[in-house]
Amino acid sequence: MCGIVAYLGHREACPIILKGLHRLEYRGYDSAGVALLNGELNVYKKKGKVSDLEGFIAQKDTHANVGMGHTRWATHGEPNDENAHPHYSTSQRIAIIHNGIIENYAALKTHLQKQGHTFHSDTDTEVFVNLIEEIQKQNACSLEEAVRLALHEVVGAYAIVVLSKDAPNQLIAARKGSPMVIGIGEGEFFIASDATPIIEYTNEVVYVNDYEIVVIRDGQLEIRSKEDVSQTPYIQKLAMELDSIEKGGYEHFMLKEIFEQPRSILDSMRGRLELEAGHLNMGGIRAYEQKFVNAQRIIIVACGTSWHAGLVAEYLIEDLARIPVEVEYASEFRYRNPIITERDIVIAISQSGETADTLAAIELAKSKGATIFGVCNVVGSSIARATDAGAYTHAGPEIGVASTKAFTAQVTVLTLLAMIMGQKRGTITDTKLRELMVELDTIPSKVEKALELDTEIQAIAEIFKDATNFLYLGRGYNFPVALEGALKLKEISYIHAEGYPAAEMKHGPIALIDENMPIVVIATRDSSYEKVVSNIQEVKARKGRIIAVVSEGDTVIPAMAEFVIEVPHTSEILMPLVSVVPLQLLSYHIAVLRGCNVDQPRNLAKSVTVE
Repeated sequence: MCGIVAYLGHREACPIILKGLHRLEYRGYDSAGVALLNGELNVYKKKGKVSDLEGFIAQKDTHANVGMGHTRWATHGEPNDENAHPHYSTSQRIAIIHNGIIENYAALKTHLQKQGHTFHSDTDTEVFVNLIEEIQKQNACSLEEAVRLALHEVVGAYAIVVLSKDAPNQLIAARKGSPMVIGIGEGEFFIASDATPIIEYTNEVVYVNDYEIVVIRDGQLEIRSKEDVSQTPYIQKLAMELDSIEKGGYEHFMLKEIFEQPRSILDSMRGRLELEAGHLNMGGIRAYEQKFVNAQRIIIVACGTSWHAGLVAEYLIEDLARIPVEVEYASEFRYRNPIITERDIVIAISQSGETADTLAAIELAKSKGATIFGVCNVVGSSIARATDAGAYTHAGPEIGVASTKAFTAQVTVLTLLAMIMGQKRGTITDTKLRELMVELDTIPSKVEKALELDTEIQAIAEIFKDATNFLYLGRGYNFPVALEGALKLKEISYIHAEGYPAAEMKHGPIALIDENMPIVVIATRDSSYEKVVSNIQEVKARKGRIIAVVSEGDTVIPAMAEFVIEVPHTSEILMPLVSVVPLQLLSYHIAVLRGCNVDQPRNLAKSVTVE
């Protein structure tokens, strides 16, 4: 869950690396460092943000045309200068940056200490670089060969870049289970965890596969397997635009991404919802259409916000396609010996397409013969390549750690999938399908209208910014929205919050309610509306402070709730796309008022690429 960037070419490396680290800082921000090679191999690193590193090296000699940098999210060892990357080998002739976890580092460290290697950090990464040095020494081999042999010794996940003082115009990189992309420019090369540091310089990239080793030297790119077999690089064109990774006048990326949702939802429907022709298309399922029609069960695996999108999909698929659905935390799925058959379809959801637990769940399901369908946002990501079929969400880059537009884009794609499955299985009438298509087409404009509530929601945030607990309640399709609203508040404002099905309140959480407890109730008009009204009355009788999200024109709940947020009315099954918006805005404004780092909340990283 760290960010890596490296450069070899004709430009000054350090400014490129530092700019790249700023763009990757959403992946980790406990510490940062650079290694620059210009005769000497110099490593500069500092606890804190990339800006702290910039201040530290301001007076250093940073002239070099080859170098690498790293921004860290701590796994082994607390955040400090010593544990920051890059790490030297004992001789200080080799340096490494690393994203991932080496599971057998302790045993390797003991062995290396016996060989005379000394360690200055608590990290598994320093073990990795000393292992490379020891292998090179023992085998009198090239650095490339030493890296290849070292990869056979380590257990775990890694994306690494290695520099050596003895190979002044060479970068070596490798990956397994952690993302890596190579940018190819005119006489220059870039390596990064994702495309954001690269897009400014080139749109030609190679996505590195697991177990591949990259060697860049003498103006050439070579990729070999761990078994030392040459691989043909597949060069792709990036569709990403530079302005999509800039704030565009917004104070935070999160706010920008909240306000991008009308467009990202529309982009996720584009070419898939053809209203005038009355067609639904999703190319990713075409070759597996019969599998979907005959599926005996669908299992959804995901983590965090994507898991909440999966819960919405459970309601959608069972409602429209009448196939039983189970939604699993990917992090638990692989450890509980699940029953999976060849007739099952596993839907894996991930914004980044790199989530380690979800990738592991995919591998388990594939080993049992299930068909794997991926829903992710990043073209060329590991999940996109590991699945049998899938659909991209087309949300565009999401830089804020707390997912917003990724959630609504995922729900949009999953809604289309459920509608297509219902149509193919004959479990939804043509009339009902047409009604849903028409209503789905209006969602971007209704989200736009919900965003107009921003000032009103900011005023509510001002009142509750000092609360210590929140309770979020919803029923039916709005229950996953309650979970997502509570997660957003926890992630970025550090206020304890819980989401519950409204009917479950009486089975425990009601004991928490008093005159100081804010209760957010998603109470839009749907099939359970009268039940939610009763739940609100129960909260009111105990003096809870009610913030109700209701459908426009509601006159019943506003008479009971202390604060009311009216959103445009839509079909019950599409309401999560609208009702989640005010909850995103509420969490954002509370976090800003509390002085929290909205885009980089403490202890969190955007892409969880380690277990």
